[in-house]
Amino acid sequence: MTGTASLAGKWALITGAARRVGAEIATTLHAQGAGVAIHYRGSSGPALQLAQQLNERRPDSALTVQADLVDTGQLRGLVDAVTAHAGRLDILVNNASSFYPTPLASVTEEQWTDLIGTNLKAPLFLAQAALPQLRATRGVIINIVDIHAMRPLRDHTAYGAAKAGLAFLTRALARDLAPDIRVNGVAPGAILWPDGGVSDQMRDTVLRQIPLKRVGEPADIAGCVLYLVRDASYVTGQVIAVDGGRSAGW
Repeated sequence: MTGTASLAGKWALITGAARRVGAEIATTLHAQGAGVAIHYRGSSGPALQLAQQLNERRPDSALTVQADLVDTGQLRGLVDAVTAHAGRLDILVNNASSFYPTPLASVTEEQWTDLIGTNLKAPLFLAQAALPQLRATRGVIINIVDIHAMRPLRDHTAYGAAKAGLAFLTRALARDLAPDIRVNGVAPGAILWPDGGVSDQMRDTVLRQIPLKRVGEPADIAGCVLYLVRDASYVTGQVIAVDGGRSAGW
């Protein structure tokens, strides 16, 4: 995948792709010619709607696949469903993520299992499940990390530990799977506010920390994923911050 070659004929599995950043990644890769498998856990409606939109643009170019990524027993079946439909797998984007605060005084083992499971355990074992297919196509793995893998976010101890582990996993797999498979990460900063919103004070605090003085868009993350998938043939083991410069001063 060098230069600005089309992704035509290649297939991508994007986890958590029904909404928000995942949907933008799926749409962006699809626009460059790739077929896309839109994974979801509970958001069947948005996933089916996105697949329908993409199939209207190019028939038989998108499908939906459901799985609970915390249950590692479902991961091989997830990969098998994609390859049964497409006959191949070229791109794995580990985007699905649980995100919520876990103050030390109240964090539970259930929360730990969920946050570690979605953000770290699932990417590892999904990469394992996809390994034969990705080796056959000399494919690519992209992990969606977080700038807070490097600097803790208050009261998000379990989430931060999981994303820090994912950053390490990205570098470790890049070494272990080379030269057949490239593995890179994208670390978003403030891209979308949480679905529940944030206070004006929190919004102002975050914006003051961003040199570009604005939050990013899902397209900023999707564009970086496209670069790493399509254009960066000599890049592996890197985690690129897409954060408006927020982490430059950390």
